[in-house]
Amino acid sequence: MKNNLSEHAVNRIAHALSKSISDFDTQLFQTQALSGLLSLELKERVIHIINVMHTFLPLDFKETAKILLLVKNNWDYGDSNDSYSSFAAWPIIDYVSIFGIEYKKESLELLKQLTGLFSSEFAIRAFIVKYPDYCLLKFKDWIYDKDEHVRRLVSEGTRPRLPWGMQIKAFILDPSSNLPLLTKLKSDPSLYVRRSVANHLNDIAKDNPDIVINLCKQWQKNKMNKQEQWVIKHATRSLVKAGHKDVFTLLGYTTDPKIKIEKFNLTCDKIKQGGQLHFDLLLHSTSRNKQNIVIDYAIHFVKANGKTKPKVFKLKTFKIDINANIELSKKHSFKAISTRKYYIGAHKLEILVNGQSIETKSFDLI
Repeated sequence: MKNNLSEHAVNRIAHALSKSISDFDTQLFQTQALSGLLSLELKERVIHIINVMHTFLPLDFKETAKILLLVKNNWDYGDSNDSYSSFAAWPIIDYVSIFGIEYKKESLELLKQLTGLFSSEFAIRAFIVKYPDYCLLKFKDWIYDKDEHVRRLVSEGTRPRLPWGMQIKAFILDPSSNLPLLTKLKSDPSLYVRRSVANHLNDIAKDNPDIVINLCKQWQKNKMNKQEQWVIKHATRSLVKAGHKDVFTLLGYTTDPKIKIEKFNLTCDKIKQGGQLHFDLLLHSTSRNKQNIVIDYAIHFVKANGKTKPKVFKLKTFKIDINANIELSKKHSFKAISTRKYYIGAHKLEILVNGQSIETKSFDLI
């Protein structure tokens, strides 16, 4: 990914600045920006280019803001398959958060205008932290902007735990100020915006699951279209995986499932490192009604300290008729992967029906 900020990007930035600044020394900028660039990691490259830009731009940020605003019209967007175009604008956007932090009015307007080049979702967070009331007031207008990039910026920029971005601790503790914005944007005509709303709610759910559940319940009191229903489903995906007890009813699954395990077999209760856990299930519906069911399984993995911690995995989602049976079979690999280290010892396999534990078996990893 860091290769997206290399010579192509520098040349693109130089082109835009040369069109926006009279007597801009393109060759000198390219030489300084490329000096040592390729030895740096991604974020270091962003900072390096920003520092070079600073030597070519006015010290008065208000004058710089006027120049950077011209960049939007002078940018070489390339074609739709050009992956370098948006990445090249990253240093331009982040320049605003570093050198424009004392100029909230000019900077927020600039980030709004430039977010279509490369999302301002990272840069705007410094302003949200420093000027929360001012930013939220602006966002109440931006959710009605005609540009989908601006509307998405409201949702993505205020996410409590944006990947790669600065965490906004105030919103982790209390995200309530964001909820009216998300409520409006959940019905946005753009999937680009609605997906951001769902991801934002998924962030909130990691720290405040009940807030997300209650908000979605409020939304469901009004008739919802398929797009809005998708937002709720996507927003609660982590809660489903975690087996949160209230999320299943929210998504239309049976509140009090009546499922009996007729058979639950492990082919082996001692699994070698690199091997597979293989289990079979036979489930029977004891309800007098058709049921909407989600079957998950949790493996209680041994950690380095010898304690265990469960991780939930998807198995099957289905509707089951009165007195019907369903057979399920699963193989779970214990082959070494980069994201998980396995430790020998006593593990547990737990079967979950609509988030409720119904049976557990033990096995050893040897």
